[in-house]
Amino acid sequence: MTRMPFPDIKNSIDRVIHAIEGRHTNGLSPASLTLAYMDWLIHTSHSPGKLNELLENILRKSSAFGLWAARASLDSNAAPFIQSLPGDRRFNDPAWKRFPYNVMAQGFLLQEQWWHYATTGIPGVAKHHENVVSFAARQCLDLFSPTNYPFTNPTVVEKAISTGGQSLAKGMQNLMEDLQHSLLEDKNPDDQPFVVGKQLACTPGKVIFRNRLIELIQYSPTTDKVAAEPILITPAWIMKYYILDLSEHNSMVRYLVDKGHTVFMISWHNPDARDRDMGMSDYLNLGVMDALKAINAVLPERKVHLVGYCLGGTLATIAAAAMSRDNDDRLQSLTMFTAQTDFTEAGELMLFIDESQLTYMEDIMWDKGYLDTQQMAGAFTLLRSYDLIWSRIVSEYLLGESPRVNDLMTWNADSTRMPYKMHSEYLRHLFLNNDLASGRFPVGERPISLRDIRVPVFCVATQTDHVAPWRSVYKVHDLMNTEVTFALTSGGHNAGIVSEPGHPRRSYQLGVQTPEDKHIPADDWLLRHDSRDGSWWEPWSDWLTQHSTGQIKPPAMGNADAGYPVIAPAPGTYVFER
Repeated sequence: MTRMPFPDIKNSIDRVIHAIEGRHTNGLSPASLTLAYMDWLIHTSHSPGKLNELLENILRKSSAFGLWAARASLDSNAAPFIQSLPGDRRFNDPAWKRFPYNVMAQGFLLQEQWWHYATTGIPGVAKHHENVVSFAARQCLDLFSPTNYPFTNPTVVEKAISTGGQSLAKGMQNLMEDLQHSLLEDKNPDDQPFVVGKQLACTPGKVIFRNRLIELIQYSPTTDKVAAEPILITPAWIMKYYILDLSEHNSMVRYLVDKGHTVFMISWHNPDARDRDMGMSDYLNLGVMDALKAINAVLPERKVHLVGYCLGGTLATIAAAAMSRDNDDRLQSLTMFTAQTDFTEAGELMLFIDESQLTYMEDIMWDKGYLDTQQMAGAFTLLRSYDLIWSRIVSEYLLGESPRVNDLMTWNADSTRMPYKMHSEYLRHLFLNNDLASGRFPVGERPISLRDIRVPVFCVATQTDHVAPWRSVYKVHDLMNTEVTFALTSGGHNAGIVSEPGHPRRSYQLGVQTPEDKHIPADDWLLRHDSRDGSWWEPWSDWLTQHSTGQIKPPAMGNADAGYPVIAPAPGTYVFER
């Protein structure tokens, strides 16, 4: 008789405790934060020279600020004592130049400047801990910004006076409605101006394949001839695919179809506790490889332009490397949108990545079987706290403005979960250990190397990306031994990609590097390539055409004889999973 092994009770108890804690810490590890704080505190307290500098700095700056404030109280045109950092829009309104608001704003910026000085440059503090403490100090200071309070924000005061207090009353109404929806978990889908399948994700097409992880959508052609090689788009599974098929005017899918391309799109299943053991290999095999198999049935003997966005771009790169290693030549090209392959400089997301934090997150996911949307949203919200928290509080609750809703904001609120095993593997192998760039990432029984990729690559990065900083994305040049066309576009991680022709204030830079070319540092690349007005979609479409082998008649929708019948109309069923 076989005896069942005893469960690891001690480990399970630890995990349960961490999972319970995580509900109150928004997934942040208290140990990780404490280690960072103690590292900074101990080294600071043992650096009398630095402490003397800090004391001297605050006394000197405070004295100078006092004299400036006296002048500014009489002259609203006085030059600012401290210039706001580039991108800081909090005090741009002319009302902040009037006394006493000019003194309030400048006093706050002085505090921000001093605390940055106090939390950086401490001898002996680990760089990661320094970044965490500096970031935490900024978040705490944001609580006290004069922009966030009705009586210290001149725009709020002026609007309250001009509307007879109606703006504040409307703001209170907005707050009560948001609290009600939050408590009832009611998103009011019937009241939304953008609905999936109607205003969003409405490009005509058919679902021709479904497994436990993906639905594969084939879009209907709109031209008499199409490029011989079809396009397979692998979106990030952290969000719904339809960011690439938003409204009719800014749908990348519709743009490609109208340009004469046959487009296939992966729509990911929204995992739940039953999918806890799905790993990176499942996303590769059930996702990219099964989709390629279906496309090969619809268009036999035709190679494929593989396209990946964010996490989907990293997965597409892994697939391309594994296929090259195994002499699988079904790819015609590889395109990556804001996708990282080297994670040594992965931006401010690395604030939440260390051994302590990952172990804590794994315990939280172990309890549920997945990482829920609130925990993921919490990290991204902190990284853009002004745009996603404070500016919304000011506009909706203090100024009484109606909530702004557009197609991109609707998509941004439609997030998905991530399975326990996959997310743990992704964070450890890629973020923490950087296995992909180091040639250690395993696919099957053997590791892969990005230097095996031989198909031409088109790589897109965005200038103000908080998720995949463009200099990090740029590292692809050092990892691949193939022709790389690199496009750097204006905008952020999402808005920079949804950059249709005709979109105002859009620009991009474009450069090509071959294996024979010498390495160009990222900042040098920036200086060497001129900015061009317009959308990067257009040069990418031309690039796809240049790397295609001609035109053919549009293929049939699916191939029932080969086991890929039409299952349902686009956008399918997985996109509606909550």
